Amino acid sequence: MHPDSLAAIAEEYYEWMQVTNYSERTIQNCRRNLGYFFTWCEERGLLRPADVTKPIVERYQRHLFYYRQQRTGQPLTPGSQQVRLTAIRTFFKWLARKNYVLYNPAGDLYMPRAEHRLPHQSLTLAEVERVLSQPDLKTNTGIRDRAILETFYSTGIRRLELIKLTVYNVDLERETLFICQGKGKKDRMLPIGTRALDWIEQYLYDIRPQYVVPPDQGCLFLTRWGGPFSINTLSYMVKRHLQNANINKQGSCHLFRHTMATLMLENGADIRYIQQMLGHAAIESTKVYTQVSIRTLKAVHSQTHPASYKPRSKRKSKYR
Repeated sequence: MHPDSLAAIAEEYYEWMQVTNYSERTIQNCRRNLGYFFTWCEERGLLRPADVTKPIVERYQRHLFYYRQQRTGQPLTPGSQQVRLTAIRTFFKWLARKNYVLYNPAGDLYMPRAEHRLPHQSLTLAEVERVLSQPDLKTNTGIRDRAILETFYSTGIRRLELIKLTVYNVDLERETLFICQGKGKKDRMLPIGTRALDWIEQYLYDIRPQYVVPPDQGCLFLTRWGGPFSINTLSYMVKRHLQNANINKQGSCHLFRHTMATLMLENGADIRYIQQMLGHAAIESTKVYTQVSIRTLKAVHSQTHPASYKPRSKRKSKYR
């Protein structure tokens, strides 16, 4: 690798991100997204930062638009295109600051317009209880899985946040859960329901000691082999319980996050408290749940729309 090449200088950029306290996950995502661009540049003989001009970046943007994923044959979403282009813009901004280039060729780039999509469907109360009843409570893994599902449902935390929980993050007396270094390296303290705490307590004292492999690192939820869950393993476990409950809605761990936010909003919670629960940096990210929560809108619709005054006739549908 030539010391003046894009890939070589990028290593200095990743080191700078570490020094300035970017999270490892952010650095990994940046490395991956810039890697796509570097490969594309190498195929066209563009090896150094000075070789990348604004027309080159615009060509890459068109490449992303027409690109089709090998596994699915589907195009990249506007959001995915934006993420890849943002990585280039930020990298070249750093290069310009370090005087590797005279200007940022991606600085004035028009980004793909973001789509305002609703979250995936949430679970109903009946569906939640069906899923929670799936783990076999006669087994150690069943009790552990029930404690995990109850934690997701009660707090709406992200799957990586659950994986990183330690035994010291659960306060059984105060009924709180401490999220250490969540997304954006932000800590937050959350309430957790008594039912979830009861299952955590049972797992903590009866099951976890059987899974621990010395030296005990303090990880709360352990696999049968004594280590923390991987993201894929945790998602597979939750998805399996959803399928066993005959629920075919999209998502797994994140589905409980959507469910918690939607049900709290429908039951009258202020959106600012839901924002705090979810750990959203901006209220705009939380406001999307006001569109998902349909119960209040249905009530207003039935009270005010003329076509809703007449009760529906009960008729057997061929679609049921």
